[in-house]
Amino acid sequence: MPLPPHNLPPLRVLVVDDSALYRKVVRAVLEQLPNVEVIGHAQNGRLALDRIIADRPDVITLDMEMPELDGLGLLRELRDRKIQLSAIMISTLTAAGAQATSQALQLGAFDFVLKPTSPDIHANERQLFADLGPRLDACRLVRRDGAASRAGVRPSSPAARGAGQGNSAPSRSQFPSSAAALRRAPELIGIGVSTGGPVALNKLLPLLSPQTPPMVIVQHMPPIFTKTLADDLNRRCQIEVLEGYNGMTVQRGRAILAPGGKQMRIVREERRTYIQITDDPPERNCRPAVDFLFRSIAAEYGPKAWGAILTGMGDDGTLGCRAMKERGAAILAQDEATCVVYGMPRAVAEAGLVDVVGPLETIAARINESLLVGASA
Repeated sequence: MPLPPHNLPPLRVLVVDDSALYRKVVRAVLEQLPNVEVIGHAQNGRLALDRIIADRPDVITLDMEMPELDGLGLLRELRDRKIQLSAIMISTLTAAGAQATSQALQLGAFDFVLKPTSPDIHANERQLFADLGPRLDACRLVRRDGAASRAGVRPSSPAARGAGQGNSAPSRSQFPSSAAALRRAPELIGIGVSTGGPVALNKLLPLLSPQTPPMVIVQHMPPIFTKTLADDLNRRCQIEVLEGYNGMTVQRGRAILAPGGKQMRIVREERRTYIQITDDPPERNCRPAVDFLFRSIAAEYGPKAWGAILTGMGDDGTLGCRAMKERGAAILAQDEATCVVYGMPRAVAEAGLVDVVGPLETIAARINESLLVGASA
């Protein structure tokens, strides 16, 4: 029998922030969320570490800049002591905040939200409520699935729950065969990723050959943060990784990251292919959105493209993958075992759209192997 989520106790959350005002705001928001218990607060990382060791919270909300021990220092302590919990960073929309957040995610932070800056405290509470709620839901799913795994049961999936009610996942036979697409090197690869994405991209992209086909990537992040992520990745990879700008040329050995707060699509002309950055509205509350990018890939490349969906909350990318699949493209997905949040890949898999499932190393190997097949063809 699957383990129902209501059998789990409430998420126990510790608020860590040196500002008394923000501790009050965050606590007020958390207390409005269902099945969440605020167990206390700490005004710096050193006091937080003592509370974490004593009380073992499931989640901490964590400010970056604090006296005695800052957010990054606390994450290093948790890593070194092998203390398992989900840390949600409260980050500032600045270059320094983006860089610190990037480091925090590499140190194991679960995700981040932006610190609201409105002079209206109630507007700040509403913004935090909208941002923290889905992330705590994701923490709860990770905790539920972990508990189910330890109990020897597999959590039920939406497809399984819908069986017998006309809601089962469609079979791949409804789509053109992707076998030919998998047998040759793609001319373009699209990647969609969200929660856990910076770490996933830092594992995947450095494994790729400098001759990798052009890549276009949507990582759900706000402005400034995508530029920081692209710069960090570029230092680690053999391929060139850049934040996209309007008119940037798509070319072999280059990965283009959609800028935060904008939509990105592919435009293919006779002599060159480039990206177009737009102010089109969010889709599924996402801008950039995977669906928006993948639809353009389907239209411009058809069966000559691959799509890959990696770790992340929600189901952005499912409609885009369907559009690509209907044109004969191949779809790859990260496996459940290696995802931080098995949301986006789960949605694509349960829609019957996936050709290859595996860890990041397998996805990188398939991409590199396709280059050898293409060279010998």
